[in-house]
Parts: sequence; C-alpha cells; structure tokens
Amino acid sequence: MITPVLLAALALVLTGPAPALLARSSWPYRIPRAAVALWQAISLAAVLAALGAGIALSYSTAGEPGRPRFDPSSGRDLLAALILAMTALVLVRLLWAASRVAVGTRARRKRHRDLVDVLATPDGLIPGLRVLAEETPLAYCLPALRGARVVVSVGALDRLEDNELRAVLAHEQAHLRARHDLVLEAFTALHMAFPRWVRSDVALEQARTLVELLADDDARRRNGPRPLARALVALAGAPAPEAGLAAAKSSTVLRVQRLADPEPSNTWLAAGTYAVAAALLILPTITVAAPLVKAIVSAVS
Repeated sequence: MITPVLLAALALVLTGPAPALLARSSWPYRIPRAAVALWQAISLAAVLAALGAGIALSYSTAGEPGRPRFDPSSGRDLLAALILAMTALVLVRLLWAASRVAVGTRARRKRHRDLVDVLATPDGLIPGLRVLAEETPLAYCLPALRGARVVVSVGALDRLEDNELRAVLAHEQAHLRARHDLVLEAFTALHMAFPRWVRSDVALEQARTLVELLADDDARRRNGPRPLARALVALAGAPAPEAGLAAAKSSTVLRVQRLADPEPSNTWLAAGTYAVAAALLILPTITVAAPLVKAIVSAVS
C-alpha cells in the first residue's frame, strides 16, 4: 500500500504546491527552454502519478496474486475493479481533451487563415506574410503544418520602424519554426482534462509566457534587443485572435525588462532544470510500470 500512497502524494504536490511555488519564481524566465521542459515534466508526471496510484491501489486491493481471475462475489475484487475503472476514466478524459483541443484549434485556425487570405494582401517578398488593411496595429502568426501565415496590419507597418518590423517578423517566424502552438495545445489539453473545481491556470499561463520568451530570444539574436523591445511597446495592448500567436499578446512589461538586460549564460541552471525534469518523469514511470509488470508475471506464472 506504500506505492499508491506515495504516488497519490506526488500527484497532489505536482498539481498544487509545486506549480504555485515555481510560478512565483523568476529564475525560469532566464532559461525559458528548460523551464518549458520542467513545466511539461511536472504536468505529465502529475498525470502519471495519479494513474499509477489508481493502478497500484487496484492491484493491492485485489489481494494475493495467487487468485489471478476476477471473482464478482469478492468485495475486494469489486473494489479493485471500481478503482481501475475510475483510473481508466481519467485516461479517457485526458485523451478526449487532447483530441478536442487538437480538432477545435485546427478548425479555428483554418477558418481564420481562409478569412485572412480573402481580406489581406500577400507581401510578395516574404512567403506566408499577409498585410491586412486595418489601422489597428496587429502582428500575429497562424501556425500550420502547411500554409502557415504571418499577419501584420497597415497600422502596425505605420507604427513600426524597419528594424522593429524585422524583429516582430523574426519573433513570429520563430513561433512557426519551433511549433510553439503544439506546446500550448498540450498544456491546454491537460488544463481541460481536469474538472473546473480542481484545475489551475498556472501551468497554461506560464507556458504562454515562456514560449513568448523563446521567440523573443530568437528575434533578439537576429535583430538585437532594442528593436524588439520598442516594437513590443508599440504593439502593447493590440488585440489578437484566439487562433493565433501574437508578438505582444502577454507579459509585455516582463519581456521588455528582460530585453533591457544583457543575455546571460545560464548553462548550469538549464542543465540542472533538465535533470530535475527527467527525474520527475522517471519516478512515476517506474512506479506505474512496476505493478503492471508484476501482474503480468503473476498471470503468466
């Protein structure tokens, strides 16, 4: 019974105190790529720990492995079956959320991309760039496996200097190359999989901020920090469609302050963060696999 208790405790820690503590820390913003990996590990490890706790509890409740067949007259077997069914329900809900997010997001993007292709004008120099005849300053991208778009408005072109525009375009193209939208889809699916009364917005909001920092870092290396910082200020508060990733969609103050500082070298901090992320995944994975392997061996023997 120790394993399910430990896994349940780990799941509770990874869904409550750990995300809250990490969200209040500033050091992840220095290593956004490693921080994304850590948030992914925390979220996935929480799910694995919860599933593992259910599997291990079901196995231990069923009793000795000498009775491998299900006995409907046994209260212990019925309880074990109920626990296993509830565990399977968690997995089904997660898969349902992932498919719903994937299908819904792609449908919204396709509708918006079709609308942009009708209303906007191709740039002619940059593939996929569309210029929208709108005075409101807009700059965002619509990711896709094929036919991705970067959209800027006439208002943004009028407000931005040439080097600032290049920085914004580099930011959006960084989103498209790295497929940051897929990272956000995974966090959105995990967010939707939990009931409203237990879900938290922390991981999803942090993921949104971190992918913007990753795109900022790419644009900074290509165009320098000042043009991008000025562009973020110029576009601050600009609306963005739900289907797109926008340059100035969130955390503008944090990002401008970060661009004002020299880009530090955080090799050891990043390495330590990756190590913690790997450890978080290994522990629940092993404990989930252990009762399954034990049950298979008992059934075969």
